[in-house]
Amino acid sequence: MSLNKIIAKKIGSTTIFNNSGESKHATILKSGPCFVTQIKTKKSDGYDAVQLGFETSKKTNKPMSGHMKNSKGLYKILKEFRVNNEISNKVGDQVDIGMFVKGQYLNATSKSKGRGFSGTVRRWNFKGGPKTHGQSDRHRAPGSIGSGSTPGKVIKGKKMSGRYGGEQFTTKNLEILDLDLENNLIYLSGSVPGASNTLVLLAASNKSFTPLEEPQRDEPKAEEPQRDEK
Repeated sequence: MSLNKIIAKKIGSTTIFNNSGESKHATILKSGPCFVTQIKTKKSDGYDAVQLGFETSKKTNKPMSGHMKNSKGLYKILKEFRVNNEISNKVGDQVDIGMFVKGQYLNATSKSKGRGFSGTVRRWNFKGGPKTHGQSDRHRAPGSIGSGSTPGKVIKGKKMSGRYGGEQFTTKNLEILDLDLENNLIYLSGSVPGASNTLVLLAASNKSFTPLEEPQRDEPKAEEPQRDEK
């Protein structure tokens, strides 16, 4: 079994029209080529995993250079993927988006945009206070957080102001709308968390699919010269 996971970067978004004229929002990801830098086994490391390198690095320190001496280059980003079965890939092998097909579903894992310190209205979608009867400064206030003399304290887990965003999410079953093998671009239906240049980990979903085939144009048949019968 070969690895069906890869590292990518979010580039932007666009709209793709299918053959029937239907438009779909697509997220553009630049993925690979990645290279296998390490293979871990249950016998030597306690678990099975494959480490991939992404984006070539011109300069790196000695420990990382020694770690990647058996691979085909030095890489800025190293990510490890757990696997359940034995992998046929070897150190130095290239992994690219050629293993995926149109119509296949992928799971995308990335970090959402960091919003900094945010209030309760933005962070938790609180309604806010009334805008009448002299309430001039309570429009975005959280309201009461206590519970009287019993228990006389703020209960743990209350939704309050704080750091918002920058959390890891996994969006499942995103359909592949198009593949650009020449430029290593993959177009996924829907949204992927994060801003531009956010690192995204892609993995094949277990959802069944039917590969999308490009319509084949019928080539005009050459007409045979007609013979004059005498």
